[in-house]
Amino acid sequence: MGRTQDASISGRAVGSAPPVREAGRKTGKRGEVSTSLKPISREKFGFAEARHLLWRAGFGGTPQQIQTLVSWGPEKSVDHIVDYQDVPYDSATLADFDKDIIRLPTDDERRMIAQARRANDEETLARLRARRQTAEQNDRQQIRKVQHAWIKRMIETPRPLEEKMTLFWHGHFATSYRTIENSYHMHMQNHLFRAQAAGNFGELLFAIIRDPAMLAYLDQNDSRKGMPNENLAREIMELFALGVGNYNENDIKEGARALTGYTFVDDGFAFQEGNHDNGGKSIFGKKGNYDGDGFVRAILEHRACAPFITRKLYNYFVAETPCGREHIDKAAKSVVRDLSGTLLSNRYAIRPVLRKLFLSEHFYDGAVMGEQIKSPVDLVIGAVRSLNTPVRDLGVLADAMNLMGQNLFFPPSVAGWAGGRSWINTSTMFVRQNILCFLLTGKMPVGYDALANSEKFDPSPLLSELAAADAGAATDPARVVDYVMRFALGGAGENEQNRQTLLAFAGEHGRLTPDVITGLLLLVTAMPEYQLC
Repeated sequence: MGRTQDASISGRAVGSAPPVREAGRKTGKRGEVSTSLKPISREKFGFAEARHLLWRAGFGGTPQQIQTLVSWGPEKSVDHIVDYQDVPYDSATLADFDKDIIRLPTDDERRMIAQARRANDEETLARLRARRQTAEQNDRQQIRKVQHAWIKRMIETPRPLEEKMTLFWHGHFATSYRTIENSYHMHMQNHLFRAQAAGNFGELLFAIIRDPAMLAYLDQNDSRKGMPNENLAREIMELFALGVGNYNENDIKEGARALTGYTFVDDGFAFQEGNHDNGGKSIFGKKGNYDGDGFVRAILEHRACAPFITRKLYNYFVAETPCGREHIDKAAKSVVRDLSGTLLSNRYAIRPVLRKLFLSEHFYDGAVMGEQIKSPVDLVIGAVRSLNTPVRDLGVLADAMNLMGQNLFFPPSVAGWAGGRSWINTSTMFVRQNILCFLLTGKMPVGYDALANSEKFDPSPLLSELAAADAGAATDPARVVDYVMRFALGGAGENEQNRQTLLAFAGEHGRLTPDVITGLLLLVTAMPEYQLC
């Protein structure tokens, strides 16, 4: 089925949709959890389910976008989201940023350096050091621009799953600018993750052992015959593809030997045959003259690989497991087992797994809906896209994500971000509320955004669905409060105390002006339930 871009589910866009329909069934959260991977029926795919899909497979959606998915039904909705390559969009290119800020010295520069050292020419050496320091400063400014460009893309894209998966791979194959100090290499890696976002895990793993950012981050460029560096081989097995318990120290040592000679020069991969160990190796009990590609093939053939990647995808899109709740963990184990079979039968293609998951009855079980803590990126990008707020200042958004614990291109370690409950503490909750206040009003902890008055948030489009169903509903405080809670909080917002708080606020202010609606949203986004999706 061919698909074209639909403005109603594009980034920040608002379009028409049919009147609000009631949500489908909601399973009890303490009872038995469905393990069914059968497609959810159209009759059970209501407002709550469409909202859930938009948040988990992207960064949320407006009421109009949610209703568009309801009108389409589950199959067309999932097809549109998963087959995002059919949605026209200008792709980011490697030419967007300067590749020569951090570069290898030219032959003339090398000769100048050597001559200055021989002559103890401190003036020339100081000038060259100053030139290098200027380049490093410029590169730090460029990584900031790379960061802003990605945030802007996540906000604007009509292909949200593409960016959601790019973010997944960034956390999975975690690489930090703080270590490699080359903004263009980080941009190249981000481009690689986007190109393989919902593509093929095997192809991505082959590419990772050739990626300059990863090779530099894990010191693979220092690995050579006779002195293999074990970092890359170890992390591929432990964090990227197999998990602890599915390899031994000998496998790491032999894998490191297989990867010798895999390095990079300037911005490209280079295989240095003279540094490669051509001797026989034994990996997972099988002998052979493995090189890096042979090592990756051995990884992909390992029985633990497909379940490991499937579990990582499940934790990202559905629920963190094991979580200690037997009914969740038992269901997750069954679903992961079945989905890993789908991954293997499709030769590590990710898209068929996501399609099956997003269509499944399990994905829409009440035990997993509204139970995931929003990451800082989900919170900020999701607020802009679902509430349709002004973007205001990309720098402020990036800084807020950093303060909340998710600084893009600066993951804390090779293990990436821990996620889940680690996102929430007293200091991050303070920032979470402040950044939502900033998006809705322009108000900062000290002062206001300079464009707060000219870029004033207009909440009225959010109520257009309610008004379309009933012209008088948009002026009825009780109906507006119920509508806002349902849209902004989902099933997590079924709290009578919260409802009474919002009704009291609306009653104090009389007429539901745009400022009063904005006030309601400020209260809603400050509620603990808003931190969930």
